[in-house]
Amino acid sequence: MDRRRFLSAIGTLGGGLGASFMLSWHAQAAQWLNLGATPIDTTGFSTQSASVFDLSVSSADPSVTGVILWTHIAPSAVLSGEDLYLQVASDERFQTLVLQARVPSTEIRADNDFTVKVDLDGKLPSQAAGATFYYRFIYRRVVSRIGRCRTLPASASGVQRLKLGLLTCQDYTNGYYGALAHVARDNSLDFVLHLGDFMYETAGDPRFQSLPFADRTMVLPSGGLVSLGLQDYRFIYRTIRSDRNLQAAMERHTFICIPDDHETANDCYWDYARDTLGAPDHPFTTDAQYGNDPRLLKQLKLDSQRAWSEYVPARVKFDASASHPHQALTVYRRFAFGSFLDLFMIENRSYRSPHPCGEGDVLQRYVPLGCTNLANPQQTLLGSTQHNWLVNGLTSSKATWKLMGNQTFFGRLALTFLGQQIAPLNVDAWDGYQAERTALTQALRDAKVSNFLIATGDLHTYMASEVKADYGNSSPFAFSNYLGAEFMTPAVTSSNLGEMLASKMDPAQRDLLLKGLANPAVKVNNPHIRYFDSSHQGYSTLELTDSYAEWVAYAVDKSVNDPQVSRTCLARQRKYMSLPWLVSQSTDGY
Repeated sequence: MDRRRFLSAIGTLGGGLGASFMLSWHAQAAQWLNLGATPIDTTGFSTQSASVFDLSVSSADPSVTGVILWTHIAPSAVLSGEDLYLQVASDERFQTLVLQARVPSTEIRADNDFTVKVDLDGKLPSQAAGATFYYRFIYRRVVSRIGRCRTLPASASGVQRLKLGLLTCQDYTNGYYGALAHVARDNSLDFVLHLGDFMYETAGDPRFQSLPFADRTMVLPSGGLVSLGLQDYRFIYRTIRSDRNLQAAMERHTFICIPDDHETANDCYWDYARDTLGAPDHPFTTDAQYGNDPRLLKQLKLDSQRAWSEYVPARVKFDASASHPHQALTVYRRFAFGSFLDLFMIENRSYRSPHPCGEGDVLQRYVPLGCTNLANPQQTLLGSTQHNWLVNGLTSSKATWKLMGNQTFFGRLALTFLGQQIAPLNVDAWDGYQAERTALTQALRDAKVSNFLIATGDLHTYMASEVKADYGNSSPFAFSNYLGAEFMTPAVTSSNLGEMLASKMDPAQRDLLLKGLANPAVKVNNPHIRYFDSSHQGYSTLELTDSYAEWVAYAVDKSVNDPQVSRTCLARQRKYMSLPWLVSQSTDGY
């Protein structure tokens, strides 16, 4: 079909695209369009996309035959009855169109804040599994920016290498997203894992936000410093997603995301006794005017889930009719990268028990000296259903590598004496749920699971750590005690440990703190931690091969508002299949 005949058949965007030639997601059976090699002529269409596609485009959650595609229509551009169109091609110039689809105008609605998610699972050719595709949306004769996406490799693809970007903790108010500009430009990455804290629910919390950048401040619709509901959450997401560096990273790479606490409230958990959200620092809990009302807290969780499902693309569905968060949204999920990698993205917040030693700060959630509840078998981080799903998946996996996408530090981070724990530093992490951690590591040990890795966020710190069954056993020759390796990616912008704690100390105390947080001091107390740095921000990568996994840590100055900001390689650590330990590598040339 030549261009003139094709355009005649489908009409123009202003007068309605011929629906018979368009793939509608509402159709009972998807039909491929045989468009041959002739590209769609968009001559005359506007490419000034920001007026319509104000938050650009992104892709997520790959399958063998698809991805999730996402965009947002600026409310001022919405025209009643006007459909949205989508094109996917195998080349960036759209010379070889793979499919074309119509998204009915009824999908562009105020009740989902004009966000649009399209699931291409089953729509892209299986023979092209693991391939790169290009996509764009068209609305009212305006063409969006072009996005690039990738599908999962098929089971028999023979994959022997995979490289992932690792991100977490991108507090918009606390710095610029230069790290994300580097991620956007890195064409060696196959996918990007975002391990939580995609946004921060606060717009000036003095505990961890100093607001050093005037052009990054936010005023929430509620007027508060902390999100009080759906409109606040949506506003924060819209603000964050307007950042051009974040847009570029999400345009160029397919993301796999999981939420942590700040998508809802700091250090949140599930208060099983009252069957509601536990949010120890949120105004609904602490301010007398709200009365610690369980109904307000439960609705807050529902609102945060809804906003996350709208603005963070994932193959999950929020049930707006559900009155309980555990029925409204399930976000833990599994991805199979052929037979090379099984990825388990777990969720630490929705089902976890209250903190084991109380909900105060120091001596309760942090450094709880004398706490005797750390190994309570009733404490759970995952909930029984997710725990069983994870254990069954890991122990039955036949993939070369098994990777757990995790929010809070899995290993031990503690003050010790002669190898024995005196007090953990942070029981908001797995150190506060030691019985469940032991149950998981014992299952891995019993099943002889090999090549087990963990990618972690949350703590605003770079860490490379050996996963052990017994952290009290420091012998390097107790080979059966080694179960794998954990790599923590740093905050993109959020305050690191030194910044958060030092702001409350005088210079002498600050110097002492920074010495205590230095790599050698941490390793003395926790010899399984092979690398530790909490004085920078940035990102990291994790490359898997048929003989080793390599983690590379990069520092990027969050105070520089320039996408060309420099980066520095801080560390490289390898976990060889043939060795139980991590092995440091040179950073020369990185």
